[in-house]
Amino acid sequence: MDWVVKAVLGAGMVILIQLLAMTRNYAIAGLVPLFPTFALIAHYLVGTQRSSSDLRQTILFGMFSLGPYLLYLGALYLLVGRFKLLPSLIGATGVWLAAAGVLIAVWCRL
Repeated sequence: MDWVVKAVLGAGMVILIQLLAMTRNYAIAGLVPLFPTFALIAHYLVGTQRSSSDLRQTILFGMFSLGPYLLYLGALYLLVGRFKLLPSLIGATGVWLAAAGVLIAVWCRL
């Protein structure tokens, strides 16, 4: 049942993004993915299954994970002015993957 609730939350967010994208205020659709739906789930699970110190580490890592997301947005902003949408999304995702890989490598060494 726990999995069903998570799936419904995810589907609800996708529907909300689609509905907002069709409105006059379409840019707000870019805010919805930043609602901490999945962070809430992750923090609840870590907080109930691990120590408070582990939860604090998870929160700190989440703060640093904003870096790859910011790089993704920056890359996408630049790429959509030069390429079609799909190649731009693929390129920006590649930037996110590279930045996330660096973040994970550095985090694991600390």
